[in-house]
Amino acid sequence: MRHCLPHPALVSLLRALVISKVDYCSYVLAGSPAVLLNRLQSVLNAASRLVFSARKFDHTTSLLCMLHWLKVPERIKFRLCVLTHRCLHDMASCYLAETIHPVSSCASQHHLSSTATSELIVPSTRRSTTGDRAFPVVAVRACNSLPPFVRDAPSQVAFRSELKTFLFRLSFPAHDN
Repeated sequence: MRHCLPHPALVSLLRALVISKVDYCSYVLAGSPAVLLNRLQSVLNAASRLVFSARKFDHTTSLLCMLHWLKVPERIKFRLCVLTHRCLHDMASCYLAETIHPVSSCASQHHLSSTATSELIVPSTRRSTTGDRAFPVVAVRACNSLPPFVRDAPSQVAFRSELKTFLFRLSFPAHDN
């Protein structure tokens, strides 16, 4: 089938059939062991090899870079941060916004220097295994780990663009253009 389709059609087909399945409910995978994430990464690697007709044991880093596909941990972080940003800026449309609070909104923390930043309050958890993988915890940690120029983007489109660029450079530091 690879030989019957032109390159752009094959990439579109893989995005529709493979990438969408990898991204589906990726929030659940936040904080998962590397073994599970490596399985998903192997699916992305196989898809990139298919696009470029590469052999089974060829390295895929440059292939993923050419396709502008993030690695699995960065894909998960991207989806978490986009959802969190949407929750913070479209409060009426997101029930998850009730679990995410900026440091500046907490009255007991007004004396901290972090109130001037766009950082979020990390909820406390009782169990490090399940509690630390809850959406409010992983989403806030992911957003707080971003540099201020990404967090403070003026719009959703600008935020997504800055975030993708930042995570792409994080995924592929040697291939920085």
